[in-house]
Amino acid sequence: MSEPKPPTPTPGDTYKGWLFKWTNYIKGYQRRWFVLSNGLLSYYRTQAEMGHTCRGTINLATANIAVEDSCNFVISNGGAQTYHLKASSEVERQRWITALELAKAKAVRMQAESDDSGDECPAVPPSSGQGGGCRNSEVQSTLRTLSSKVEDLTTCNDLIVKHGSALQRSLSELEGIRVGADMGEKIRQVTERATLFRITSNAMINACRDFLSLAQNHSKRWQKALQTERDQRIRLEETLEQLAKQHNHLERAFRGATVLPPSFSNPTLGSKSGVSGKGDASDEDDDNEFFDAMEDPAEFITVPADPKYHRRSGSNVSGLSSETGMDDQSVNFDELSLASNPESPQPLELEPVRQRRTRIPDKPNYYLNLWSIMKNCIGKELSKIPMPVNFNEPLSMLQRLSEDLEYYEILDKAAKCQNSLEQMCYVAAFTVSSYSTTVHRTGKPFNPLLGETFELDRLRECGYRSLCEQVSHHPPAAAHHAISEKGWTLRQEIALASKFRGKYLSIMPLGSIQCLFDKSNNHYSWKKVTTTVHNIIVGKLWIDQSGEIDVVNHKTGDRCHLKFAPYSYFSRDVPRKVTGVVTDKDGKAHYVLSGTWDEKMEFSRIMQSSKGENGTEGKQRTVYQTLKAKEIWRKNPLPEGAETMYYFSSLALTLNEPEDGVAPTDSRRRPDQRLMEDGRWDEANAEKQRLEEKQRTARREREREAVKAASSPEEAITEDSINDSPLKTDAQETGTEASEVSDESAHPENYQALWFEKIDDPESGETLHVYKGGYWEAKEQGSWDMCPDIF
Repeated sequence: MSEPKPPTPTPGDTYKGWLFKWTNYIKGYQRRWFVLSNGLLSYYRTQAEMGHTCRGTINLATANIAVEDSCNFVISNGGAQTYHLKASSEVERQRWITALELAKAKAVRMQAESDDSGDECPAVPPSSGQGGGCRNSEVQSTLRTLSSKVEDLTTCNDLIVKHGSALQRSLSELEGIRVGADMGEKIRQVTERATLFRITSNAMINACRDFLSLAQNHSKRWQKALQTERDQRIRLEETLEQLAKQHNHLERAFRGATVLPPSFSNPTLGSKSGVSGKGDASDEDDDNEFFDAMEDPAEFITVPADPKYHRRSGSNVSGLSSETGMDDQSVNFDELSLASNPESPQPLELEPVRQRRTRIPDKPNYYLNLWSIMKNCIGKELSKIPMPVNFNEPLSMLQRLSEDLEYYEILDKAAKCQNSLEQMCYVAAFTVSSYSTTVHRTGKPFNPLLGETFELDRLRECGYRSLCEQVSHHPPAAAHHAISEKGWTLRQEIALASKFRGKYLSIMPLGSIQCLFDKSNNHYSWKKVTTTVHNIIVGKLWIDQSGEIDVVNHKTGDRCHLKFAPYSYFSRDVPRKVTGVVTDKDGKAHYVLSGTWDEKMEFSRIMQSSKGENGTEGKQRTVYQTLKAKEIWRKNPLPEGAETMYYFSSLALTLNEPEDGVAPTDSRRRPDQRLMEDGRWDEANAEKQRLEEKQRTARREREREAVKAASSPEEAITEDSINDSPLKTDAQETGTEASEVSDESAHPENYQALWFEKIDDPESGETLHVYKGGYWEAKEQGSWDMCPDIF
């Protein structure tokens, strides 16, 4: 039987109602009758007990009120008494929180007034007319008294100035007079004026003493009253914030509900089948949860779909698979098929697999003044800033690029998908997963030398292998190629543009990433978002990812638009939030993705969409009715002790592990990086300077060879003048990192990549370096004669 809702609490009211109180682990929460009156919260088993048996009382003046979730809250007075309470709904919980906060503020003020022995009026609640009038009268009286004392001080000051000036004139006249008849008269005038000055000064001293005494008497009381007002303001701000969140939640729910047809507005829709399944069984709004998946002009809302879609997904799997390629059971079928796939390299599993390392030496705690280095670098390109290894991590940029394969299993599952829209969900999740390793990684990777390579051969363990090469010196650019036995190929060319802005550092990746699937011939491409490193000068470093990504299937025209929401202190959304919508070539939405780039991603199949009311920016929002969300990716936990090992993941710990047979240009052979990993940072800095000088020498040699090969004498003069010009860039003459040297005069064609070649991709229309072959054959033969000597 429903009970009438209690009125909104106001100061001075007695507030009553039913709450669920935690008793013990056997009985759990029990329903109790609570009464809030005169700063005391009491409870009874029933309303009939109010006249004779109180089960417990807590004084709110010394109590702490904490909110746990949408319906639960805790009241404690420091350990002696603790009530774990639960309301029937979020709205009811907020009514109680408001009433408790108002009652606590009133109790604190009453206690403060009773403790102050100088009060001239009785300690009555400040919200009542008598108490408010008494306090106001007292303040006015005190202000009048202080104003009178200030006027006395002003009068005394004027008299001191007047009599002091007269006394000074008399003394001056006395000095100029000769001994005679007028001497006695002048001395008498000086004595009179000195007496007046002394009397006035004494009056001034007494007035100052009275003013100081009065101010000191009221200072303690005013300080206590001020602190009480501050505490109350903080509590009111917190209450206002809770009310604003509640209002926003209800407003979005109302807007979403008003655009649904009657068949979807039934409150009995799919119990707990929405995107969010969190809540109590007694929560009346559990089936009407809504959330904004994106807060821009393309804003949308997801709501639970009609139960008929759930029944269909359970009874007609094949029908749904043919229609959209995804349902409640299709993912499980794909996962089961991975083990029985005849294309899997079964014989390789019989061979012994190498045991990779699980630890590296702990990071030394060396102090370095960052501001002494960065103060002259504001506004400069990051590649032109000399950096010691103290700010690095013992991995190169090529190895960080290979870390994108941390969650290669997502692409393995994508290769099994029969439907391109389903496959798009996996590819989008893979793009998000590549950022999960950056959340704690504030160290700067080593910039690769020109011609440096890195191989990651995981053919036996994981069924893939990849190769990276630094293909350009200015701007620094790296090419990456990975191929898997499961039927996918990943290739990318990334160049970094960065700016230091004093408080933060922005890193803008340039270039594109492409993923190709052998079975379906689907060709996907996308770009990376901006990475921002905050608190460069003061505070703890933290990293944020922000921007938008469009993952495009060039074969089918399918598209996934992902948005990485930048962190905002005032945002009500979870930090590091990512949302996206998968659409076909006609723009029809089929899937919604949501999650965070540092934890997990989920996707929901869209069953129906409709237009909602206008959002905050006047744009019409779309309401998507979806099936239950499924987890498509979750971040692997960091290894034990990761905080002392640069927060490396399990894969990152193995990237710089020495291996036999790798190319002489491999990042594992880089000496300064190896010394840093071993904790010998001074030696690493010295070795870094040697490599920088060797890099500059190699660059000048390439320039001289280009000049000699020039067919025109005019071109030769131009090249010589550039090479010998005193106007070289600072980065060419200062100790910048080897690949960070700004080579404005070098011709890009002077260096040809060893394992990659530049092509124009007809599918995406982009120009990029792709693997031309030969590396793995050279490794098998142990023939590395073509590799340059860069270390």
